[in-house]
Amino acid sequence: MNKKDYYEVLGVSKTATDEEIKRAFRKLAKQYHPDNKQTGDEAKFKEVGEAYAILSDATKRRQYDQFGHQAFTNNGGANYSGFNAEDIDLGDIFNDLFGGGFSGFSSFSGFGQRKTNSKRPHKGEDSLVVVNLTFEEAVFGCKKTITLDLNEKCSKCGGAGGFKETTCPNCGGSGRIISEQRSLFGVFQTQMTCSTCGGSGRTFKEVCSLCNGRGSVREKKNIEVSIPEGVDTGYQLRISGKGSSGTNGGPNGDIYLEFKVKEHEIYKREEEDIYLTVPLTITEAILGCKKEIPTLTGNVILDVKAGTQPNEKVKLKNKGVKKINALGRGNMYVVFDVVIPDRLSMMQKKLVKELDKTSLDDSVEFRKFKKYL
Repeated sequence: MNKKDYYEVLGVSKTATDEEIKRAFRKLAKQYHPDNKQTGDEAKFKEVGEAYAILSDATKRRQYDQFGHQAFTNNGGANYSGFNAEDIDLGDIFNDLFGGGFSGFSSFSGFGQRKTNSKRPHKGEDSLVVVNLTFEEAVFGCKKTITLDLNEKCSKCGGAGGFKETTCPNCGGSGRIISEQRSLFGVFQTQMTCSTCGGSGRTFKEVCSLCNGRGSVREKKNIEVSIPEGVDTGYQLRISGKGSSGTNGGPNGDIYLEFKVKEHEIYKREEEDIYLTVPLTITEAILGCKKEIPTLTGNVILDVKAGTQPNEKVKLKNKGVKKINALGRGNMYVVFDVVIPDRLSMMQKKLVKELDKTSLDDSVEFRKFKKYL
């Protein structure tokens, strides 16, 4: 089933600011909240929650803008990890936006009791790293060592956060505190994350001194990565499972590498194609010549035909950049630049004056020009 565009769901443009996205979500969430007797709609409520969960996260929004919904499917072209609307904790979203009164799901007529499971495994946070590359490193691929700070599972307590585990006395092990509150929709029950255990439903008689109960410690890690041939500025590469550690047994997050490629001194790149401007003297352009041309795979001898014009191009097939995730390479285009000398000897000036006697009457371009004289 085709999903609606997330920007369309929230009614904002693709250039909307974070604040505009937040305001749109507030309005729609109140409108479609199932406790709203007049306009409540559970399906639309989940839909706007899913859209906000993606567009309010800078990394996920960038992935969505680049690859659309495929960025979060198992068979997506970007090879990103799967995404499921059930992974969204709307309780956390409402807690951030509206405060504790909207934390979790409320119970209401027609839909039954709802709650979020804060004790379920949570994937670790993802990391985005900008990697600077030279032109050659991007074209030919390379190995890079990146350094970043990650949350790693505490080695002392094994990620538990403490020792001598016991049931939380405040929530009785549920991880949630239920309370009745009044809202603009009437009186309803809300569930809030237990402040004593943080939603885990357990506490410890002895808190781990290494991680201070967090279950993870911040560590600096060096990771060697292989950069494939053909990447360019803005291209992202996902390293699965190498990010921060998860909680409650959840998997590690991912690391996303975003590349920034330095421009080359003589080559200009347009996707997989390479452009090279080659200077010619007047006589080389008029009479033709053989010219040694540097390419990405070594020098070649190119036959320059007699009468070559300024900005004329020659294509060297398959001499460009390797295509990522596909067979073949781009092309290389040699663009000729006829250089006019600014200093001539007396003998050279005499020769040029003789050349000036050359008739252009038979030239197609001259005939077009002469029509307007």
